[in-house]
Amino acid sequence: MHHHASDFPRNTQGPERTVLTIGTFDGVHAGHRAVLRQLKEVAARHQASTTLLSFHPHPRVVLDPDHHGLKLLNTLDERQYLLASTGLDHLVLHPFTHELSHMSPMDYAKSLLADAIRPVAVVIGDDHRFGRHRSGNFDTLKTLGKAFGFEVEALDAHRVNEVRVSSTKVRDALREGHVAEANTWLGSPYPTSGTVVHGHARGRELGFPTANLDIKDPLKLLPAEGVYAVWCQTPDGSWLPGMANVGRRPTLHRDSEASVEVHVIGGRGDWYEKTLHVRWMHWMRGEVKFESPESLKRALAQDRDRVLSLLGSSAHPPF
Repeated sequence: MHHHASDFPRNTQGPERTVLTIGTFDGVHAGHRAVLRQLKEVAARHQASTTLLSFHPHPRVVLDPDHHGLKLLNTLDERQYLLASTGLDHLVLHPFTHELSHMSPMDYAKSLLADAIRPVAVVIGDDHRFGRHRSGNFDTLKTLGKAFGFEVEALDAHRVNEVRVSSTKVRDALREGHVAEANTWLGSPYPTSGTVVHGHARGRELGFPTANLDIKDPLKLLPAEGVYAVWCQTPDGSWLPGMANVGRRPTLHRDSEASVEVHVIGGRGDWYEKTLHVRWMHWMRGEVKFESPESLKRALAQDRDRVLSLLGSSAHPPF
């Protein structure tokens, strides 16, 4: 990953030949993968590598820091991993600033594209907007490309639209707890990672010890509150089935904010201050306030049995 457009690789003959697209690609869902397939096809014609130009922080966070209301499907690490898995050659994560947002379309195209990355071609949607007040459009970029020496090709809208998916659709599905539907659109199970921190140890007292996860990125979207069947990767690299709770734990004590805790079935490690990776597979039930710890314990036993039934007896997750 390159943290500035000017970091794009060069050799003694000049910059690497590359074909560029631009976007956030949050979730790296089926629609994004269709874009990247076309990017590879154009790059093959030009005998060039593939590059995605994206921005960090997210523009909405910079332009409206107090009211952006933004939740993202991926952390930077997750997005980088998912993009690499598609075969993308280069990810340029350029800093988004107020100064950048005020650039004219010409200055934007010159400084980021012509002077820094120097693509031989740019593949972009015909609804793409860029520059101050989003005043630049596809035709603007095509004209600037002729001046600066790169081609501009429109994305195949039919190819992208036929998958009928967007990051917004995936977010909406997760907010409703429909993780299986979201996973279908994403092409892989929705990921969350967190550091294991100390909790109240109430689960251990009930015979179901849980790992309480500290999710570092405040923009990371969590699924709806409830109980889920999940796969967990423990710090030693093993994948084990688990049941995860997103919520406020109303039976034993009600938290003011939703938290994530995971009971890893068959896990016995001391994972404090280490990272657990969770893949959300199935919503099982909403969070319930039980009459007593004993009734909660019985429900947890039923949840465990259902997790094992949903995930099957395989020693490895199906992804």
